[in-house]
Amino acid sequence: MSGLITRRTMLAGSASLLASPWVARAQANTLRIGMQSILSGPIALLGTSSRNSLMIEQERINAAGGFLGRQIEFVFRDSKGQPQEAARITRELVNSAGCELLIDAEASSGAFAVQEVVRDLGVACLHTNSETSSLTADPKIRAPTAFRVARQGVHDAVAGSIYLADYANIKKLNKWATCSPDYAYGRDTTAQYLEFFKKFKPDIEIVTEGWPKLGQPDFTEVITKLIQAKPQALFTLLYAGDLSAFVNQGNVYALFSQMTVATPNVDYPVLAAIKQLPPGIQSATRYLETFPDTPANKEWGQAYLKKWNERPTNWSWQNSVAMHFYEAAVKKANSLDAKALAAALTGMKINSPFGADGTITMRDDHTMVGYAIGWGQTTPKEPYIIDVKPADWGKIVELETDWKKQQKYI
Repeated sequence: MSGLITRRTMLAGSASLLASPWVARAQANTLRIGMQSILSGPIALLGTSSRNSLMIEQERINAAGGFLGRQIEFVFRDSKGQPQEAARITRELVNSAGCELLIDAEASSGAFAVQEVVRDLGVACLHTNSETSSLTADPKIRAPTAFRVARQGVHDAVAGSIYLADYANIKKLNKWATCSPDYAYGRDTTAQYLEFFKKFKPDIEIVTEGWPKLGQPDFTEVITKLIQAKPQALFTLLYAGDLSAFVNQGNVYALFSQMTVATPNVDYPVLAAIKQLPPGIQSATRYLETFPDTPANKEWGQAYLKKWNERPTNWSWQNSVAMHFYEAAVKKANSLDAKALAAALTGMKINSPFGADGTITMRDDHTMVGYAIGWGQTTPKEPYIIDVKPADWGKIVELETDWKKQQKYI
């Protein structure tokens, strides 16, 4: 009997050895994609809405056969909004978690740190949330295998400034205040807006500035400062939980009855978090089911709502488009090699429900262009932003080029 047991044990062991390589190959055949973002705290909407969109894309791509026959699997990490943590996690995702592709869904504060890790490791990376222009506009900062699939500050600045200058001229709004988060995105993009705004309306005067910290819970001091300065209008780049908190607290002080407010950062979940949405906020369309007003855009928005029981954000569609670009690049390159993917992505145009003309292009400078940008005004009920005027991409590119020349980027 003991001999039989030994024989069975040996046979089982042999079978295990024979099976092990197959199991190892099956596990290795899964393509891991790393994504780090802010998944906790007041700005968590940035990360959670990005993650939700990527999970939808994972299901869709895997149902279609994956990438080069490999099923994809996302590995998510929370940077808590700390740049040094974002960099550490990015390196860990590649070196320890075995991720072969990266989605950087950080705010700009973390994206610049991630960029240096990507440059060092040479891995393929798509930045999906950072809007600070220099990340890809400055050739010294640009990384060979990293691309931006997100709005860019200078694009919004041109589009928004043209709209706001026309509005300010009609309403005779000359005295303005600003209130933006105190880090690269807030500082740089506010400066860009003011540069172009003054180009189109030279007589504007900035009477005060507010620079709250990212994730700051109490805006009382900032709101008091704004009211005391008595501007006719306020421009703000606050976003996510910061923007909803600012509006809710501003309503207590009747802020919005004392000045016109303009912001490019209104998203559906922000609207849901605002207890009483003031009508007439001049707002960009970050994501709106009715802009572009196409069946494909509405279908995508409704599918997201059905899946997650909440409306998508600007970050949601950007992360979705990132996976569309990866999918097209992998197919074109027939490879997962970072350099091959970079070559495929450069100059690539894809069909997209979020494109101004139904397409979006990845430009040679690693920057996404052609996405839909529009400005209108808020209303408390659906569709929340009305009278939307589309931006002119010809004008955006023209003035962006002038700006890049001034910065000595080209």
